[in-house]
Amino acid sequence: MQESRDLETKTKIGFSKRLMRNFASGLILTCIPNLVFAQSLIRDAEIETVIRSYSDPLFVAAGLSPKDVKLGLVSDRSLNAFVTDGQKMYLNTGLILEARTPNQLKGVIAHETGHIAGGHLARSSEAQRNAMVPAYVTIALGLLAIASGASDAGAALLASSQQFALLSFFTYTRVQEASADQAALTYLETTHQSGQGLVTFFEKFRYMEVMAEARREPYFRSHPLSSSRISALESRISRSQYKAAADSAEDIRNLQLIQAKIQGFLYTSEQTFFKYPPSDRRAIAFYRAPDIEMATGLVRGLIDDEPNNPYFQELMGQIYFENDQSTLALPYYQKSVELAPDSALLRIGYARTLINIAGAANYELAEAELLTALRLEEDNAFAWNQLAVVADRTGKTGLARLATAEEAFALGDMQRANRFAQVARRNFERSAPQWQRASDIVTITDPLVARMIRRGDASPR
Repeated sequence: MQESRDLETKTKIGFSKRLMRNFASGLILTCIPNLVFAQSLIRDAEIETVIRSYSDPLFVAAGLSPKDVKLGLVSDRSLNAFVTDGQKMYLNTGLILEARTPNQLKGVIAHETGHIAGGHLARSSEAQRNAMVPAYVTIALGLLAIASGASDAGAALLASSQQFALLSFFTYTRVQEASADQAALTYLETTHQSGQGLVTFFEKFRYMEVMAEARREPYFRSHPLSSSRISALESRISRSQYKAAADSAEDIRNLQLIQAKIQGFLYTSEQTFFKYPPSDRRAIAFYRAPDIEMATGLVRGLIDDEPNNPYFQELMGQIYFENDQSTLALPYYQKSVELAPDSALLRIGYARTLINIAGAANYELAEAELLTALRLEEDNAFAWNQLAVVADRTGKTGLARLATAEEAFALGDMQRANRFAQVARRNFERSAPQWQRASDIVTITDPLVARMIRRGDASPR
């Protein structure tokens, strides 16, 4: 069976490592008190692709493997970016909207990369106590899942809205800040880019240096700004052969597109209409107003102009799907996957549309799409959720229970993961890879094993 081969292949490429990584994160969370407030983590294929196009060359310049650095988007209007242990970088949507040029955003990303490469978190025991960490991570599909709220179709994606617990800020020392600044300039120069954007960004908020901490933007609470830092940056940039390097037209356009998308999904329609005069950038606002006829008309114009843009296809599919017109949504989602086959999020969107239409052929295709998506993003809880739905509807009880266990494990719900893994195990032969996967989950989520690992008495093999 293809299903068995897919799961067996996935088992061989590091399932045990993933178990330990997720489990270790769960242990860390049980030891961290005083959560201050929660924020939402959002997923969007287009925004993530654009940010990756900015960040990955900088990661390579820093000697980091882009696939090892996890990027997260935080739905928060405040200006902030931060890193946590394990090479995780998070950007607030407010920061993306505040950037006037791609170079400014790249400068901040380069600075945060300097903190990762410099090991600034790992070197401080205080960081282990105070760093921000995910408290309850789930996968929501696209910005719409966070913003839609009311519709039943959207509720499935909001099954467990991503929550991000924000703890007290870890404040970097001035030495670490200066080090990250200089590292950022090195990465920018290595990639033939100007460091001027970072200086311009800092200059814009120089006034915060004299403000009380509580009144500063979050970024400048954890990253203390000083005139000497800005002067040091300006001095080095003045000697750089790339000081006048300009952003490419493609980078500028991509930033404008994702800014319009964030504005349309996370702000009110009225705010978007005020910010953007009549133009195609109002499409999402009309969709949320809702004025579906106007929204689809604008998106259709975008598709006519750029028929090979997968994200315009996705947006049209999303508009139809959220308005209970899955049959109309299907060809757009299918086209988006054809145009961007390596996007797990687009494949999941296609699969959920197939599931909504129903029918044996659609279920079979949805299962295949979800398995492919999970090879791309093995910890995607929503993909596991949808796989459980498909398997349940097609009578594959064992796979349904195993997928539910995987979903619970990805969400950090170890008790539920253990319970469903035990049920799943009873549906497979001992020689089957699915039985071994279920057994691994049962073992690693066993409360006794958890206590032993916490005490350092044992470690799973």
